[in-house]
Amino acid sequence: MEKLSILVVDDEPGIRSGISRILSNHTVSFPFMDEDYGFECREAATGEEALEMIMSEQPHILLLDNKLPGMNGIELLEIIQERNLDIMVAMITSYASLEIAAKATDDGARDFIPKPFTPAELKASIDLITKQLFLRRMARGMKEEGKKIRYQFLSVLSHELKAPLNALEGFLRMMQERELGESLDEYAEILSRCQQRIEGMRLLIMDLMDFTRIRLEKREDKIEKVDLVERAQMAISTIQPLAIQKNIQISFTGEERVFMNADPNDLDIMLNNLLSNAVKYNRENGRVELEIKKMDDKAVMRVRDTGFGMSEEEKATLFREFVRIRNNRTKGITGSGLGLSIVSKLAEIYGGDIQVESKPDSGSEFRVILPGC
Repeated sequence: MEKLSILVVDDEPGIRSGISRILSNHTVSFPFMDEDYGFECREAATGEEALEMIMSEQPHILLLDNKLPGMNGIELLEIIQERNLDIMVAMITSYASLEIAAKATDDGARDFIPKPFTPAELKASIDLITKQLFLRRMARGMKEEGKKIRYQFLSVLSHELKAPLNALEGFLRMMQERELGESLDEYAEILSRCQQRIEGMRLLIMDLMDFTRIRLEKREDKIEKVDLVERAQMAISTIQPLAIQKNIQISFTGEERVFMNADPNDLDIMLNNLLSNAVKYNRENGRVELEIKKMDDKAVMRVRDTGFGMSEEEKATLFREFVRIRNNRTKGITGSGLGLSIVSKLAEIYGGDIQVESKPDSGSEFRVILPGC
């Protein structure tokens, strides 16, 4: 349980001690909060004393009387606003007036508690302020996450697209200057490399589009009863050309029909990413097994490969955005580092889970468990 610090500013000792006593065992809990909040109270008798404590301790919440000796509450509130201090303020005063309330609200006060107040009224105000504080934290976190994601997008695009574009430019210049002769046959290998580079860029762009879509798109209108087995067979057909290049056999086992309520595109993205990874990180002449089955009221997708496998340290970073497993065995494999994070995010959206078992040189097994129907 997190403890929020409260500074009670009032020139009446009885008021200060009474508030501290009421809130000492009070907790705030809402269904959308990850944890409950408790409170630790400090006290100040004047505005000047309170300002010193604010600057040194930065309390989360300020319960502020307006009528104080020396600096009054409104003046202290103005200083807090001028210095842009991150404090939630509630005014407490027996001299309640519309003018004071309007001025306090204009200067950033979140609530106004006229004296005399009951313990229930005080707790209700603290509950409201705590909820506002929590929501403000969440909004800031989302804003910062948005900045981080935008930066990551730019970093990935600049890094991942720069190399293939430079390579394409070099290959095209070789052809333009006829460095290998006049016959088109002489350039077959170069053309093949160009196609590989273009395909890598296309896959990166598709991953970025999927990543953006699952974060921003509403799903309610696209949900339907979907047969996972049917989507799995389509995914195998999509990945088959890539598997043929490495002589990898893809097999399917499971039940004839396994249904769940979902956007079919989301299931395609999950299956394609799982199978694509199982092929890319596999050995020549390897195998990939895809199984779709029911398990109680769940629908389970299981993908098992005979690939390179992973260490515990590599598994710990597997579902982070823009992260790719890099070692001597995987250094030649291209990708955006978004595929598995997309699968994990989609599983979370549908109230499911993704699990992985893997050891170096022993292959990997991914299981996505989703609500069936």
